[in-house]
Amino acid sequence: MFQVWSKPCRSWWRTELVVWSILWVVMLFPHKSHEDQKRLCDIIPGSMNLPVLEKKGDIVLGGLFSLHDMVVEPSLTFSSKPTPTQCTRFNFRTFRWMQTMIFAIEEINKEGKLLPNVTLGYKIYDSCSTAHQALKAAMELMDSENASMAEGGLQGHSICRGAVPAVIGDGGSTQSLVVARFLGVLHVPQVSYFSSCACLSDKKEFPAFLRTMPSDFFQVDALVQLVKHFGWTWVGVIAGDDAYGRGGANIFADEVRKLGACVALHEIIPKHRTQKAISSIISQIRSLGARVVLVFALEQDAAALFDEALREGLNGIQWLASEAWSTAAVLSTPEKYQAILQGSMGFAIRRVDIPGLRDFLLRLHPSNPDASEDPFLIPFWEDVFQCSLGEGSDNPPCTGAEDLRSVANIYSDVSQLRISYNVYKAVYAIVYALRSMGDCEDGKGPFALQACPDAHSIQPWQLLHYIKQVEYFNSFGDDITFDGNGDPAAMYDLVNWQLRPSGGLQFVTIGKFDETVANRQQTLRIQSEDIVWNGNQTQVPLSVCSNICPPGTRKAIRPNFPICCHDCMVCAAGEISNQTDAIECVRCLPEFWSNSERTACIPKQLEFLSFSDTMGITLMVIALIGSFCTCVVVLVFSYHRTTPVVRANNSGLSFLLLFSLTLCFLCSLTFIGRPSRWLCMLRRTAFGITFVLCISCILGKTIVVLMAFKASLPGSQVMRWFGPAQQKAIISLCTLVQVLICTVWLTVAPPTPLQLIPRESAIVILLCDEGSPVAFGLVLGYIGLLACLCLLLAFLARKLPDNFNEARLITFSMLIFCAVWVAFVPAYISSPGKYSTVTEVFAILASSYGLLGCIFAPKCYLILFRPEKNTRKHIMPRMDKF
Repeated sequence: MFQVWSKPCRSWWRTELVVWSILWVVMLFPHKSHEDQKRLCDIIPGSMNLPVLEKKGDIVLGGLFSLHDMVVEPSLTFSSKPTPTQCTRFNFRTFRWMQTMIFAIEEINKEGKLLPNVTLGYKIYDSCSTAHQALKAAMELMDSENASMAEGGLQGHSICRGAVPAVIGDGGSTQSLVVARFLGVLHVPQVSYFSSCACLSDKKEFPAFLRTMPSDFFQVDALVQLVKHFGWTWVGVIAGDDAYGRGGANIFADEVRKLGACVALHEIIPKHRTQKAISSIISQIRSLGARVVLVFALEQDAAALFDEALREGLNGIQWLASEAWSTAAVLSTPEKYQAILQGSMGFAIRRVDIPGLRDFLLRLHPSNPDASEDPFLIPFWEDVFQCSLGEGSDNPPCTGAEDLRSVANIYSDVSQLRISYNVYKAVYAIVYALRSMGDCEDGKGPFALQACPDAHSIQPWQLLHYIKQVEYFNSFGDDITFDGNGDPAAMYDLVNWQLRPSGGLQFVTIGKFDETVANRQQTLRIQSEDIVWNGNQTQVPLSVCSNICPPGTRKAIRPNFPICCHDCMVCAAGEISNQTDAIECVRCLPEFWSNSERTACIPKQLEFLSFSDTMGITLMVIALIGSFCTCVVVLVFSYHRTTPVVRANNSGLSFLLLFSLTLCFLCSLTFIGRPSRWLCMLRRTAFGITFVLCISCILGKTIVVLMAFKASLPGSQVMRWFGPAQQKAIISLCTLVQVLICTVWLTVAPPTPLQLIPRESAIVILLCDEGSPVAFGLVLGYIGLLACLCLLLAFLARKLPDNFNEARLITFSMLIFCAVWVAFVPAYISSPGKYSTVTEVFAILASSYGLLGCIFAPKCYLILFRPEKNTRKHIMPRMDKF
């Protein structure tokens, strides 16, 4: 197949094959050895007839500028030589950058102070915004057959003889990556004015690359600090499909995640920029709800994104701009973008006003004597004035009266000289390095044997050493130097896109970022009061996946969602959070409980049987009624003390029993109220002693009843042993035993106040601790023993002949008493909190009412309502039964 190609076709394809071979070699296998460098020089093809703007001089500097944004690839028929590559869409801004390089060289030549008796020249190519074209241009600069040299002056020699000693450019990071690998092999210094990809800081990969544009690493650091400053946690990232966009966006996404924020979306603007692909990005922004979106892309890619956003009516987004388009006139000038880009914010490198540059830019005219040597002037002129300087164009012919001063465009606008200033600094950095080379003193040089470079034969690798050592203050007060990675100090202006009163957008500086500041906390300074946000708002936009969780709640991560997407869960009872977006709730100390808002711990409520609560009042009323009823019985018995019923029932014991019952009712009141040390001792001892006294009286009455009938038998002398003195002795002896138990109890382990603090409850229970469970058991056991003995004796006397048999009444009272206290034990153990005290009070009152009702109610009934039966005849038993 190759044999049928024409000779011009084969020649062109050989050239293209060499270009692509070098491209792959420098991308995949960076050469280091001298032999590899010579071999690479040998395969560099001859002239590829690329348009070049050049001026001869003693020292010629190379320049690479993307004067066009697109390349139209030729149609390949494989039978004839393809037409030359056509670059389209002339870029006025890049043309200004190129003119700034020429301006700086002319300024240096005119002043003659930095390089006396030396004239600088230039050789500038258009890289057409593509890596392939940039590599072609770089190889042209290294081509010995076309190297510009003075007639007997200084020559630019390198391993590739005839090459320029240094190259300024390229602008795009993608182009610089390819060119830097190529020039790095040859150790030809390359100083870029716009390539910011952090990857270019790797000196192992790009040993000859330097730049006056800060690395994206610092720009990303500034953007991350901006996100942190305004508290945005749900941020979208959209990148251009190139080294600049992808590299910067990836670093930003990683750093943002380290802050604890989340990347809502991370999309790429494809180079073909189809509507379908970009529409998908717009849909993602709308569906994910990110209010803040960073566009890390070149201005052409950003414009394609914003065109689609306008078409789909995407509003209310706070756009963050990367440096590439933060001051782009192609986006700020058209009125169509004002609605969505007003309020946008981004970092831009420092702006200066370069004296004389505007007049230099406006000097251009096709009629100038040197215009014929400028291959880029004609397409520029035709694009500016939409006229034709030749044939084959649909535009009308130019009249010759066109003047750049009559139009306002990006080229002539010198209000935002930022990248132009970088070009200006790049030229001066190389010139200062050349001056340092010329000032070297023999025997004090930086090379082997302290040798100085040969001023008549500049070697690029020697110039590279001096450029790395450059340090000077320029006329604008900036310290120009390079760090170990070939990067300059990072200083940015934070600009805000605001509407002018007269219309149009203006860039207002609202802050600064300076990484040279010693205190990292002060690297970013923002004048928040000067910011105007998207939609002409003054309040910081909120960009979060989930709303801020208020105090009293905590963040709960949603399953299968980023960490920034969460739900706000109310803190559990007993836990609080007193700050917004709390990760977890803090448990209160045992003595405290959370308030209703779950924002503070407050002392737990004290729970005890109080005189103020309903239960306490009820029990108190019942106790007082019982005491009152007992007092009424005492009055009835006192008034009718001479009647047979009162006399037959041992009035002395009856009054003592009534007194003890009154004490039983009243002792229940000691269980109501806040427990204290003395109250706890009083309630236990009062309960034990009064009940033993009561049961002892009943026991005495039972014995007297039983013995009285035994004594009625002929010849019985038993009543001699159970007279009043003996009865009192029995009662005193029984009561004394309980008094001794209580005394030992109070001495050894007295009852004390106790706080029960349940972990999952909002109350602190105040109780009286028994102190000694054994003593408490002895007290209850002794009462139970006496009660059982009474029950047994009363049961034995239940059938004694008597119309009013008191033994039966005692039997019923003891049954009730025992039933109450048997039921009390499990109820007391199982009752929580103050209800255990309520159970004890209830048992005291129930048993007291049982004794009062069973023993004295029938007698009072008989005395008050059946007085006819209150006679000796009716009460005395019939002795004939015996």
